[in-house]
Amino acid sequence: MTAPQSSPRRILIVGAGLAGASAAATLREQGFDGGITLFGGEDHNPYELPPLSKDVLLGKRDEPDWVRPAGYYSDHGIALHLGARITALRPADHTVVDADGREYGYDRLLLATGSRARTLPGFDGDDVHTLRTLDNALTLREKLTDGARVVIVGAGWIGCEVASAARARGAHVTMIDPAPLPLRRVLGDRVGQVFRDLHTDHGVTLRPGVRVSGTDIRDDGRVVRLDDGSELSADVVVVGVGALPRTELAEAAGLDLAAGGVAVDAALRTSAPDIYAAGDIAAHDHPRYTGRVRVEHWSNAKDQGAHVAGNLLGGHDAYGADPYFFSDQYDLGCEYRGLADPARDELVLRGDAASRVFLAFWLRDGRITAALNVNSWDHSDALGALVGTRAHVSPRQLTDADLNTLIPVDAPHHR
Repeated sequence: MTAPQSSPRRILIVGAGLAGASAAATLREQGFDGGITLFGGEDHNPYELPPLSKDVLLGKRDEPDWVRPAGYYSDHGIALHLGARITALRPADHTVVDADGREYGYDRLLLATGSRARTLPGFDGDDVHTLRTLDNALTLREKLTDGARVVIVGAGWIGCEVASAARARGAHVTMIDPAPLPLRRVLGDRVGQVFRDLHTDHGVTLRPGVRVSGTDIRDDGRVVRLDDGSELSADVVVVGVGALPRTELAEAAGLDLAAGGVAVDAALRTSAPDIYAAGDIAAHDHPRYTGRVRVEHWSNAKDQGAHVAGNLLGGHDAYGADPYFFSDQYDLGCEYRGLADPARDELVLRGDAASRVFLAFWLRDGRITAALNVNSWDHSDALGALVGTRAHVSPRQLTDADLNTLIPVDAPHHR
């Protein structure tokens, strides 16, 4: 990765999601008085995604959390271009080109283009939905009516949260996934069983271990076909099968790609001089993990966006935060910190998983790789410190000891 030149005067940010908007705001907060131009593909001001699958979908609110108030950008001299599409990046010339052929020069550039929802072949039409944008959420919400037959393809975080919202609004929900349990890839079998029981207890019909094979529109409506030969009638279909990083601009410009995203070093610099990447697209050479880490969660976009601002101004600081995300489903709330491999790491439970009030830890070679708190909010600081320091502990200590006593006393995370 090429080290930046000092003292930029023109900074362009392609992508006005949480990462890009956080970077723009932090640049001003750090005293940068040069030009900042922020390009966003949507017509809405920059906003955060988590409320879309929670309060917005539930009908508790009509707006997401805005990254900054509406007047912030003009008040702070940030040129915000909404509904804008950058079609070309020319690293050698330090320019980008928009869909109208206008060129913009830069001294530093941040790519924060985020992700798009993954789709399925043949699944299209007004009754098929994905959930990635505010407009997606508002449109889907109108379809989640009392008695509606909702088929959700995918039992990951989005699928589970949509199922929760749909049931709260009185819809009949069937959730399909090729895995035997919801969230199994992230949480493993034992914790996946907790979420299976959570959804079945709230009236969701789970169809584990099957895939969709296609869909038809018939006289009486849409039918979703499964690979076991069965069919499901649906008024609404939600496709929640992951996201695709928007790397096309970087790839066409010749930037190095890795792990499904844009390759960046520890300081979030790409392979091209004066170009950085943050958020969903950043395949990060994380200083504390083996191999590249690419995270598609809210906190990563927010924190990387804020962190990269200093490096856009000439710094070289490595980004070293642990992944973090949270989820709310029915009466269950949880937070996850770290990065575990449930197929490889040892699971330790503290509390009663059946009661849905517990902590889960994952250990590798005696060190904590990740922690999850479920309906338990008294240990957040301790969990962050234990994961952040990769504390060396025994399973017995995790189940019985005061967690604060397990944090290394000289650790920067210790409180």
